[in-house]
Amino acid sequence: MLAPRVVEARPRVRNVRTARVAALQRRTKTAQKRCAHLGRFFGGLAAVLALLMGYVMLMSNLTGLDYAVARAERERVALQDQTARLDDRIAMLRSQERLAAIAGEFGMRDAQDFAIVTVPREQRPASPRPRLALLSTFGWLATTR
Repeated sequence: MLAPRVVEARPRVRNVRTARVAALQRRTKTAQKRCAHLGRFFGGLAAVLALLMGYVMLMSNLTGLDYAVARAERERVALQDQTARLDDRIAMLRSQERLAAIAGEFGMRDAQDFAIVTVPREQRPASPRPRLALLSTFGWLATTR
C-alpha cells in the first residue's frame, strides 16, 4: 500500500495581529523614506534662509551705525565752528580798547600812585572743643565761629 503524498502549503500565519502590525510598519517606513528627501530640502532651505536673514540684519545694523557716525561728524564740525565763533567773541569782549572805552564811560582812569599793602591775618579766638563725642551731623551745634 502506498501512502498518499501530502503536499504542504505555505504555513499559515498563526498570529494575524503580528502580520497586520508588520504590514503597517512597512507602509509607514516606505512613506517616511519618500518624504525624507522633502524634509531634507526644506531643512536646508530653512538653514539658508536663516543665514540670509542674519546677513541682512547685520548689514542693516552696519548701515545704521554708518548714519550715526555721519551724524556725529556733522555735530562735531558744527561744534568746532561754534567754538571758533565764541572764541572770537571772547577775544573781542576782552580787548583792551573795549575795556578802556567802558572805563571811560564810567569816568574811571588809570591809577597815578601804586601802593603795596599787606593785610594782617584775622585773629580768631580759639574755639573750644566739644567735650562729648557728637555725631558729625550735629557737630556744628557744639562749635562756635
